Amino acid sequence: MSDKDLELEGPEDDKEQTLVAHLVELRSRIVRMAVAILLVFACLSPFMKQIFDYLSQPLMVALPQGAKLLATGVIAPFMVPLKVTLFVAFIIALPYVLWQMWGFIAPGLYRKEKRLALPIIISSLVMFFLGMAYCYFIVFRMVFQFIAGFSPDSVNFAPDIDSYFGFVLALFIAFGVTFEVPIVVVVLNRLGITTVEKLKKARPYMVVGAFVIAAIFTPPDVLSQLLLALPLVILYQVGIWLCSIFGTAKNLDEDEEE
Repeated sequence: MSDKDLELEGPEDDKEQTLVAHLVELRSRIVRMAVAILLVFACLSPFMKQIFDYLSQPLMVALPQGAKLLATGVIAPFMVPLKVTLFVAFIIALPYVLWQMWGFIAPGLYRKEKRLALPIIISSLVMFFLGMAYCYFIVFRMVFQFIAGFSPDSVNFAPDIDSYFGFVLALFIAFGVTFEVPIVVVVLNRLGITTVEKLKKARPYMVVGAFVIAAIFTPPDVLSQLLLALPLVILYQVGIWLCSIFGTAKNLDEDEEE
């Protein structure tokens, strides 16, 4: 084999080794994420009953005196608290999971991209937690009281624990994502995809879209839809204010050059 052939094969071998190295690093970081979640889960597992009781507290307050949740499945009393505890373990380990993801992605970013990406990750995490807190402390308590108030006296209002967990998980995700709206608006503006003027013009359509989204992701009652649609509209306006305060990507680049 000639020297020319070796030179041609060299870069391909390097690329293959680089790809393998990235895959090995990705596997290592995924393993670390899984281990972190499992460690948190192991620490929380002795308290599975208490964690589920805390999660079900907003509904228990709305139930009639002496009523309890139902478990229609044979293993549901064990599996549902286990799934709840695993979900809580994931939420607690989420900062570490995102830190591992950031450690894998960051080396491939430019300096400007790093300055933009890191605040976005941190603020997105904070807003997601705020959305879940709003859902648990305000939405659940109001919605369950509202629904229980319409239950006839002849009806035994006692939901199944599996369906309750599915309902709670869906709302947690819906409200967590809803609270990301200001971050999305700021990022779109920062990347030059949209402007403050365009965002203001789209505001009426956003209001209609907010109620459509609320109708899809919440129970079919007016209160639940309002509790999701109104924060969505308010957070959209907050995003517009933040864009006006921090400026567009063009303005920020001009300030950096000066």
